[in-house]
Amino acid sequence: MEKGQITEIRIEDMLDDGRAFGRADGCAVFVSGGAKLPNGEKAACTVPGDVVKTRVIKAKKSSAEAEVMEITKASPDRVVSACPYFGQCGGCALRELSYDAQKKLKTEQVRSKLKRLGGLEDPKVNDIIGADTLEYYRNKAVFAVGPHGEVGFKKGKSNFVIDVEDCLLQTDAAMVCADALRHFLKETKVKGIRQMTVRTAFGTGEVMVVLDADNKEIPQIEKLVGMFDDAVYSLNSDEEDGLQYSLESVALIHKGKCHIIAGKPTINEEFVTDGGVLRFEISPQSFFQVNPEQMERLYDKAAEYAGWGSTILDLYCGAGTIGIWLLDKFRSKDPGAFEKTKVIGIESVKPAILDANRNSVINGLINTRYFCGKAEEELPGMMGLAKLYKWNEVNERVEREPEIKIEKADVAILDPPRAGCDEALLAAVAAAQPDRIVYVSCDPGTLARDIKYLTANGYEFIEATPVDQFPWTTSIECVSVLKRA
Repeated sequence: MEKGQITEIRIEDMLDDGRAFGRADGCAVFVSGGAKLPNGEKAACTVPGDVVKTRVIKAKKSSAEAEVMEITKASPDRVVSACPYFGQCGGCALRELSYDAQKKLKTEQVRSKLKRLGGLEDPKVNDIIGADTLEYYRNKAVFAVGPHGEVGFKKGKSNFVIDVEDCLLQTDAAMVCADALRHFLKETKVKGIRQMTVRTAFGTGEVMVVLDADNKEIPQIEKLVGMFDDAVYSLNSDEEDGLQYSLESVALIHKGKCHIIAGKPTINEEFVTDGGVLRFEISPQSFFQVNPEQMERLYDKAAEYAGWGSTILDLYCGAGTIGIWLLDKFRSKDPGAFEKTKVIGIESVKPAILDANRNSVINGLINTRYFCGKAEEELPGMMGLAKLYKWNEVNERVEREPEIKIEKADVAILDPPRAGCDEALLAAVAAAQPDRIVYVSCDPGTLARDIKYLTANGYEFIEATPVDQFPWTTSIECVSVLKRA
């Protein structure tokens, strides 16, 4: 293909970054932008099934980048976006694709990457576990702050902040806090707040606000805390059966360090399970799944894949949620197995480890141990495969003994960040020879890469189940199970 060439193609797929994909003249064509539909209405993007006329803006030997000139035939799966910011905000790339089509798209993307990147000939990928709640499902909102007091989300592929007064994914508590910050910035002209995170506990109504700022102190911070408190309280009604919101914590992050400005250092979240009620404390810097409804389904599937084991490794364990969830299942269904089980968790974020230990105590669990450090360093050290080091009182790097020794594990749970697992960790997991590996992933590409390593080192891929944690976005959560060959 040549630059400037005009061609008509059928959109086959959507990529992680929101671009569409099709083929023409034997080339892969990556399509950006929107255009008018045949009925004259404007579309912000193209979706699978659309037939579009495009102009090539960049050509390579076997691929091309193209912009949309016209949508000549609309996809039968196309819908009208309910969000007024769609096409500006960089959050939801699938707002013009029906939810059924989104689920099919995500399932096929997992299958395709396991084949193409994971080297699996015919991987078993179950249909995605869809969400019942498609709007206002996020318990964590991360707002960017613009130079003129804008509070919202960044435009796709830019640092320009779209001032968003309502988001169809976020809670009412998050949006009223955003509005309070917006009014505060415009009234006081205070500068230096770069980002605001709002966490909302769906089970308790507790709210936490975390400000990321250039300075350790924010002028008139007492006024801002009061505005947050009033905004959250305004959501409550006199109805006894409704969730009552309360602002429980306001924190400040400066140069990576967290300072509690007002209230408690954590908020509490609750889930009703077969064993009763599970409670989790969440701190400003710890990881917690953002979709509570789908988190339950994700962890239930992970527990099903894990089965029972006397020693369970919980790697990249965050606040300990998966390991605690598994133990709660054992406690309610098989008390005998529960008493013989121990969970060993490793996480590099210290506040998350503190949360994990507290969460174990809160839920009456004494058979967990959590360690702070990089999983790819700590696990090999615990297994005697590598040396561990520490800094002594005169700032010298000296060898240290592992806090616990591991010879073998029955189950290993991997829940890494988007970048996937370090190869040193995968090697240590394979050396531990667990009967089953349960891999929870938020990126099918790195999942496929790591499964390729594991299948080349003594493990057999059994199946994968995607779970739609993020309706209307291209993000995909997936849980897979491998067994020792």
